[in-house]
Amino acid sequence: MHFGPHLLLAALEGLVTSAVLALTALGLSLVFGVMRVVNVAHGEFFMLGAVLAWAITTAIGGHPALGFLAALVIAPLIVGAIALVAERLVLRRLNYNPEATIVATIGMLYIIQQLALTFYGPEARPVEPPFSYRILLPWFGYSGYKLSIIAASALLLVATWLVLTRTKIGLIMRATQYDSETAQAFGIPVGRVYGGVFALGAMLAAIAAVLIVPISQAHYLMGQDPLLLSFIVVIIGGLGSLRGTVVAAVLIGLSDGIISMFFSPTLAKIIATLLVAMVLVFRPQGLFGTASR
Repeated sequence: MHFGPHLLLAALEGLVTSAVLALTALGLSLVFGVMRVVNVAHGEFFMLGAVLAWAITTAIGGHPALGFLAALVIAPLIVGAIALVAERLVLRRLNYNPEATIVATIGMLYIIQQLALTFYGPEARPVEPPFSYRILLPWFGYSGYKLSIIAASALLLVATWLVLTRTKIGLIMRATQYDSETAQAFGIPVGRVYGGVFALGAMLAAIAAVLIVPISQAHYLMGQDPLLLSFIVVIIGGLGSLRGTVVAAVLIGLSDGIISMFFSPTLAKIIATLLVAMVLVFRPQGLFGTASR
């Protein structure tokens, strides 16, 4: 293949990365935007989604699509329930203090990781994709499942935007984000909102993991890279900004795919880190974030 086919392949792989990264980073961004909590354990909720996807598909058996669809529903619900319990037992007792919650979520990270190692094991285990069709492009065939990841992520992002901007639930979340004390004075149950947002953020990470695990493998250490890249995305896009999260995810994903294809993955990570440094220096609130009042 010449330059054109390589560029198209790199762009497609970058869009798949962007799709998964946007969902994962959106969960992290929502938690910080509404709760002002930096969830260092966010990557482990991603890992739990993948591990549970493997367990569910293995238990169900039969056609791969049946197990995958079950995992896509059940795994995020289980991860959301775990996140809700963690929010009630840990974060709420710390009164959502920023410094204390960082330390607490670091502790949660290691607890979840070690529990996964104990009960799941150190092996990387594959999950069979629900289908294996290939789409014929001008120069080569490309995985239809990978294209479905992009489509599914886009639908979920649009659905999240509609919930946040067009529903009463979204209005309550935005009111809590803007001023939690005033929201509570008007009768909004801020504690329940925080619990729901923390669970929602974890569920988005779990959905992203279920989508990506058929083209990767479930492993108890797989949450580290998504956590790092999610932090990069939310810093560049602006914490709490849905538009910024999507734009930054596409930017990071495409640059990672293209630069990794033509140069090296290490260079792609270096450029992403330099971009974060430049944003922090020249626009600390991110490209689409708002300056603190």
